[in-house]
Amino acid sequence: MFGVTILGNNSALPAYNRHPTSQVITLSDHLFLVDCGEGTQMQMNHYKIRRSRINHIFISHLHGDHYFGLPGLLTSVGLMSRQQDLHLYGPSALKEIIDLVLNVGSTILPYNLQFHALEETSLLVNDEHFSVECFPVFHRIDCWGFLFREKRKPRKINPEATTRYSIPVDYFELLKQGEDIIIDGKTISNAELTIPNKPSKSYAYSADTLYNESMAEIVQRVDLLYHEATYLKDKLDKAVSRFHSTSEQAAMLAKKAEVKKLLIGHFSSTYETLDEFLAEAKAIFPDTQLALEGQTFMIV
Repeated sequence: MFGVTILGNNSALPAYNRHPTSQVITLSDHLFLVDCGEGTQMQMNHYKIRRSRINHIFISHLHGDHYFGLPGLLTSVGLMSRQQDLHLYGPSALKEIIDLVLNVGSTILPYNLQFHALEETSLLVNDEHFSVECFPVFHRIDCWGFLFREKRKPRKINPEATTRYSIPVDYFELLKQGEDIIIDGKTISNAELTIPNKPSKSYAYSADTLYNESMAEIVQRVDLLYHEATYLKDKLDKAVSRFHSTSEQAAMLAKKAEVKKLLIGHFSSTYETLDEFLAEAKAIFPDTQLALEGQTFMIV
């Protein structure tokens, strides 16, 4: 399963039963938390997200609506007697903040909190089944996006063919990589023994950002792009002054990047309803959805 569950879709102020930014990515039986605005734990409880399964937390930047829920979450999982390491990725100053909160409360976590400072475009996690990268976006302070990629072998074993040719299991890894094999001096082509695998899927989270076309190259042809859409297009000047984007600009970026689907969120508390956001985006990029809280968006 590869999916994105929205816990919070609002910007700075909670409003109209919408919460500050937070989402959980499910990939290859792992859960990743991206941003942790105020109320994230309550949303996890509401939508039955198991905190114990989260081993990696990614914080895009140090505006409160993206991390004020983090100290509480870190202490809560400690109270739940967590033992395994927890990896936290964020701007370097985040470590000072967390250390201060823990120190003034004389809090000792029962698990190892491994902090990874975000300082440049880099590969953060490189697993056999997936990878996570970070990339800079264009906000008022240092801010990062994250790119989740699934890993798949190029080919899948064809059980009928391998049985027919009596292919030893030892050769299966080579076959998955697309290699031909030689048995008793005879070459058997890979195409006879395997079938093509499904293409790998990808998800990009762009975080808070001004519209900038250079980002299209980074998220080129991803299967799902999350892009902030704080304002409608009639408030473009306000969006620019606050280093945010409009719904129209999010759609323009998705179109330029040739992504498959677009998810928009981080809505201003100015707006009670969200229908206009969807209409504006769809006029430019039809395959757009609102990042509604509680919904899981599958990447297929």
